[in-house]
Amino acid sequence: MPQNTLKKTALAIYDLAWRIAIPLLRRNHRLAEGFGQRTLQEGTPENADVWIQGASAGESYLAWSIVKNLASAGPLRILVTTNTSQGMGILERAIDDMSPGNSGVTVCPAYFPFDRPAIMEAAVRKIHPKVMVLLESEIWPGLLSALRRHECRILVINGRMTPKSLKRYRIWPELWRSLRPDRVLAISENDARRFASLFGKERVEVMPNIKFDQIGPPSPHAENPLGRIIAPDHPLIVLGSVRREEEPLMEKLILHVLDRTWAVVGLFPRHMHRISHWKAALDRLNIPWRLRSESETSAPLGSVILWDTFGELLPAYELATAATIGGSLVPLGGQNFLEAVTCGVIPVIGPSWENFAWVGQEIVNQGLVRVAQDWKAAANILIQTVEYPRPRQEVREAALRYVKDRQGGTERACNLISDQLISDQLPVIRETAGKD
Repeated sequence: MPQNTLKKTALAIYDLAWRIAIPLLRRNHRLAEGFGQRTLQEGTPENADVWIQGASAGESYLAWSIVKNLASAGPLRILVTTNTSQGMGILERAIDDMSPGNSGVTVCPAYFPFDRPAIMEAAVRKIHPKVMVLLESEIWPGLLSALRRHECRILVINGRMTPKSLKRYRIWPELWRSLRPDRVLAISENDARRFASLFGKERVEVMPNIKFDQIGPPSPHAENPLGRIIAPDHPLIVLGSVRREEEPLMEKLILHVLDRTWAVVGLFPRHMHRISHWKAALDRLNIPWRLRSESETSAPLGSVILWDTFGELLPAYELATAATIGGSLVPLGGQNFLEAVTCGVIPVIGPSWENFAWVGQEIVNQGLVRVAQDWKAAANILIQTVEYPRPRQEVREAALRYVKDRQGGTERACNLISDQLISDQLPVIRETAGKD
């Protein structure tokens, strides 16, 4: 069977699978919000010059950076889509952040349509973007097929691809080669090699990760809101973004640390519904504790403050002597440790930090992050850090130098988008000139 026929057959089967699945997806509480936009039954986005797609919160922050920096390229109509309500909230804040009326840029947020080929064909026909920007790993066959049919330029920016994803894509490499984007800017040499093996190396380059552009010195507080509950002479050990799967290990770590050093432990569960678990666990371990929401005076040494309020992890890092970051003692890929470093504290993380491998092994080699192989090693590093802390300003300055050397991804991405928009206009300009 010819490849073109195989492609059409594959997309027809894919379309049928979506048609069966969509009525069931309406019952999913996460997808119920914006369901009308996802199916194009309501609020269908209008024509746009640039369409940017980011899956969730992290990618929406990347979109925010790009949109702000494209403002100088106006006038432009930009559609930014996302799959989640968290992403939508970020996009709405991004629009409020832009100064209206002075850039000529109009931005519309919307939920990303379901990738059923029939839906994507209708979406691309109506939106008719000149440039499609897919952030990180957003590769959808229904969308790519429709974009190719309508001759839209396709860019993958801040691209990343795991070995597992590549293995799945290579089940049918001919299909992906026929749908390949025009350019891919990948965040590492390894990601670039994976994209190149699928789409061809002539279309792939390496770029600085845009996430580095979002990192800078913390906004100075006139007065740290935690100053009244953390005494200046009390070392604070922050356990940030602790995940459910590593709770038994964190219990051992807390016991080990408090048995061997005098400090206050600030415990930040990743999800607030785990607060009740930690109340029971700390009682079971006979560890004195108090809720952050009920803390008005300095916490005593040897106790735990259980954080049940949002938005205070950064101020806690600014006061911390030592810190460990959750999601890394078990194979969950890790959580953001750069916030701690830029606040001047050297964090210890577990062996699982592949979600942040883009930061680079060099940050470990420079001693700005320490990696422990298990909970006990992490606990011992925390104890050592409390006893011999590195000067906060020295750590902060080294971290900001590290980040600054790796910035520039947003500018690189925006230059590519602008170049594609200009090249899209050239045939029209030449045609008009010929008529004159």
